[in-house]
Amino acid sequence: MKERAEKIRVLRLIARLNVGGPAIHTILLTKLLAPERFDSTLVAGQIAPTEGDMSYLAQEHGVKPLMISELGREIQWKSDLTAFWKIFRLMRRLRPTIVHTHTAKAGMLGRLAAKLAGVPVIVHTFHGHVFHSYFSRSKTQAFLWIERMLARMSDAIITLSPTQRAEILGYGIGCPENVHAIGLGLPLDSFVACAALRGQLRQELGIPQDTPLIGIVARLVPVKGHNYFLEAAKYVLATFPSARFIVVGDGELRAELEHNAEITGISKQVYFLGFRRDLPKIYADLDVVALSSLNEGLPVTLIEAMAAATPVVAAQVGGVEDLVVPEKTGILVSPKDSRALADGICRAFALTPQQRQIMGEAGRTSVYPRYHISTLVSNIETLYQNLLHRKTEFF
Repeated sequence: MKERAEKIRVLRLIARLNVGGPAIHTILLTKLLAPERFDSTLVAGQIAPTEGDMSYLAQEHGVKPLMISELGREIQWKSDLTAFWKIFRLMRRLRPTIVHTHTAKAGMLGRLAAKLAGVPVIVHTFHGHVFHSYFSRSKTQAFLWIERMLARMSDAIITLSPTQRAEILGYGIGCPENVHAIGLGLPLDSFVACAALRGQLRQELGIPQDTPLIGIVARLVPVKGHNYFLEAAKYVLATFPSARFIVVGDGELRAELEHNAEITGISKQVYFLGFRRDLPKIYADLDVVALSSLNEGLPVTLIEAMAAATPVVAAQVGGVEDLVVPEKTGILVSPKDSRALADGICRAFALTPQQRQIMGEAGRTSVYPRYHISTLVSNIETLYQNLLHRKTEFF
């Protein structure tokens, strides 16, 4: 085995640094991945006007992404072809040893460009998938065909949970030998210590300390199922009329959701807080965190809430069941079912304060340090090393 004096060059590609787990994941990996061994470059595309921008996190960590403006959320063939050409030229110039793509658009353009550019190791992470609850049946089948083809040119595919891994393999994408379940890595310390912030959010909103407070933290987009949360709020209020609800996040559906709360007659009990950077303060004052998604990879909001020892009630979709052990670390309910979600929230409030504390602490133990960023960095370094050892021409 011959020694390599120079660092291993990693090019990490994501469609955009919008609010959510993928942006946090890629920024922190770029920053923390063994700088003495790896030279990491982050490449990202354009944020849509209705999306929250997490570029601030990159700045805070000293990560300067290379921006490709044509790379974004929507499928636009002219822009996508331009983005592909720019990505290919960038790879030819930087000569990365590893290209690691994140999210669907970047995964398609990036892996094709990497194959054409002769990149030795190609890796892709599914942070979620678009194979249900997003598109029509015909469009979904087209995306499945593309992903199966792309899997053949990938040295490794990463999913965020064992359940998601089984889903991906079930769709005929990849083979068991090259599909790996590696969980998210997040900076969880501030959530673990958030009890010191208790009372601040309630004071800001003028909500008494003994008022039941339920929250959802998610982008305001269709797949997050916020309308089920608002309908559930109406049912919960029938049992707990003093309850209040907060919606944290922004996105294309905000005006519609605010209107729905108005016509449902619950607008005075629901607070739309928009995008917030002070999430430890949010979780510290919530009695329950709910998630009404139609499809999930591994939801960041549940990991953060559980690290904060806040009981969770979530729709049983995707990787949620890899996080939540029913009745032990949280409560699982049927998806697309407002009454089931409401019943789950009411069951959480029916627990004694001691029982809720036990559930919260069990949730914290299950996610911390399992989903801490240091665990992710270690797992990714090990995967990269194993993949590189297979490419004997580099040693």
